[in-house]
Amino acid sequence: MIGCLIGEVLALEAPTVVLNVNGVGYEIDTPLSTFCQLQKGQKATIWTHLAVREDAQLLYGFLDAREKTIFRTLLKVNGVGPKMALAILSTLSVEMLIHTVEHEDVNTLVKVPGVGKKTAERLMIELRDRFKAMSTNSQPTNSTVEQIQFTGNSAVAEAEAALQSLGYKPLEAQKLINAVKGDYTEAGEIIRAALKSMNR
Repeated sequence: MIGCLIGEVLALEAPTVVLNVNGVGYEIDTPLSTFCQLQKGQKATIWTHLAVREDAQLLYGFLDAREKTIFRTLLKVNGVGPKMALAILSTLSVEMLIHTVEHEDVNTLVKVPGVGKKTAERLMIELRDRFKAMSTNSQPTNSTVEQIQFTGNSAVAEAEAALQSLGYKPLEAQKLINAVKGDYTEAGEIIRAALKSMNR
């Protein structure tokens, strides 16, 4: 099992990061919370989860080991696969997810693409006890957020592509991005603002 990878970011194409580890490029799917903190050429330690399927071996990665733990916890919920778990962690921070589950806020969870009311209710039931222990040990991450630099329309296109890869329909992603793009120039900021606007 690959626990973590330490290397240099070779390429970024939301939500996939290619990490060069001693000459081997690993493709790692990441939530936007991790993706938006990485930039090309940056040295990074990425905590990984390896999923083996009949037709593929997939790596999922996180800058925060706690986020990896939450990802694995989400996978234990019936009906939640890696794509949905990434969408949840891209839309909600770890702290917000724990808060949402503790307060049984179904309305916040159904804003995540692919999560319907029944899935949200199942998440509430199955995660409540598991999150109680985590909320008492919650520590804020101390990593400095470094944003990916884009210019002009490429940042908007990158943000739209990232939201679509999470399961948002093209028109829905475009609407979210258009509402906030005037205030930001970097893709990471646009994505974050778009996701925050949904939670208001």
